[in-house]
Amino acid sequence: MSILVSCDKLNKKYGRTYALRDLDIQLEENVIYGLLGRNGAGKTTLLNIIAGGLFANDGTIEVRGKKLGKGVLPEDCCFVRENNKLFGGARLIEILQFAANFHPNWDWTFAHKLLQTFGLDPNKKIKQLSRGTESLVGNIIGLSSRSSLTLFDEPVLGLDVLMRERFYKELLEDYANHPRTILLSTHLIDEIAPIAERVYIIDEGSILLHDEMNRIRMAAYLIRGNSDAVALFTKGKRVLHTESYGHGKLAAIHEKFNDEDRLHARKLDITIENLTLQKFFSYLIEGGR
Repeated sequence: MSILVSCDKLNKKYGRTYALRDLDIQLEENVIYGLLGRNGAGKTTLLNIIAGGLFANDGTIEVRGKKLGKGVLPEDCCFVRENNKLFGGARLIEILQFAANFHPNWDWTFAHKLLQTFGLDPNKKIKQLSRGTESLVGNIIGLSSRSSLTLFDEPVLGLDVLMRERFYKELLEDYANHPRTILLSTHLIDEIAPIAERVYIIDEGSILLHDEMNRIRMAAYLIRGNSDAVALFTKGKRVLHTESYGHGKLAAIHEKFNDEDRLHARKLDITIENLTLQKFFSYLIEGGR
């Protein structure tokens, strides 16, 4: 696959504080990425720089091989912000009409379908909408734009479980029919697991991990057993977290196990469980710090 976005050694400072530090990422064409990190980790800053709303102090960013800088914005890009700052006096349909002018691949049929799916009144004014409904408006813009580079910053903020599931379903179905590069920034880690094909985990402005979702699933484990047995089994392995309880011990491990490892675990009477992405994320962040 060809590279759509390439960021090399990005640094962004506010005063003496680094929002991004020597950050490298590459986004390939037609892949759904998850950008995971705590509040303040640098997710929104990175999205703003990719979209051309902010400029890095150092480093380079290229979109489709074209270097971005002041006055140069990425072509065919849709950035759905966490805070949309939509004009409150406008009706919802007017906001969509305005957005459509900036996206050459806009699909009005799909936009109207999404209005029905999410149960939104197109004639309602933005200032009458709840926080969650404002998120839905942004999501409709992001999906209907059909932009080849679509960035979502916390797209399900304020949405209940039903609406979050509807959004994910519409995103996946439309992506299957109209592939493009999608980068989803979120703190709802486990929800993104079935959606994203690859993830970047960011903390304190640096990338801690970049991997395929399936590879993470196959290399994130929690083991339990006698303290001595766990210590013996984990020797030489990448341990993210350990915790003692009585004579026992548990350990979170980031490493792919082979048949020999599993046989060794059985001999030591050690149980092996898959880690949820949320737990893996938590242990990785704490270990990284």
